[in-house]
Amino acid sequence: MSKGILGKKLGMTRIFQDGKVIPVTVIEAGPCVVTQIKTKENDGYDAIQVGFSPVKENRVNKPTKGHFAKAGVAPTRYLREFRVDHVDEYTVGQEIKIDIFEDGEMVDVIGKTKGKGFAGMIKKNHFSCGPMAHGSKYHRGPGSLGAMGPARVFKGRPLPGRMGGNRVTVQNLTVAKVDVDKNVILVKGAIPGSKKGLVTIRSAVKAR
Repeated sequence: MSKGILGKKLGMTRIFQDGKVIPVTVIEAGPCVVTQIKTKENDGYDAIQVGFSPVKENRVNKPTKGHFAKAGVAPTRYLREFRVDHVDEYTVGQEIKIDIFEDGEMVDVIGKTKGKGFAGMIKKNHFSCGPMAHGSKYHRGPGSLGAMGPARVFKGRPLPGRMGGNRVTVQNLTVAKVDVDKNVILVKGAIPGSKKGLVTIRSAVKAR
């Protein structure tokens, strides 16, 4: 990966390109600030740590406050790392803006999906319902859990449980438009997460 930036999902809309209607996701990306540089000599790998979304000093704990003070930057709400090819191109305190991407570029977007709470088999794993007549004693149950021989439930068996709230990466999305003045990027298609949720935009790993 060569570059990346943090942003906030604002919602979806549509734009017109070449007479076609294209659904896009609007992301307010950056500006981000470099808070730390990691090298192979000191940390075993090359990466930069960036901060996004300024926050008041009383909203961060003392260790984090000291980390920002050492870098000489204002506290931010989020901190993330990006593996980069050349760390010598970055300096602590440097500002990263959305102009690092351009129209037509392929990117990967990482977000946290919406949490659905505790869900059953039918909603979570798309199981089929049983007969819905009054005489049926089985409507939305999980069904048989396994053979009688092992006398246990096999690992990996789909069962009811918490649904959503997972880290999801959508690969090979196309950048439809970049608005440098408003720090906004339009990405074709949908991305995971709710409105105002944190998203990570990075160069596509498996670009077509």
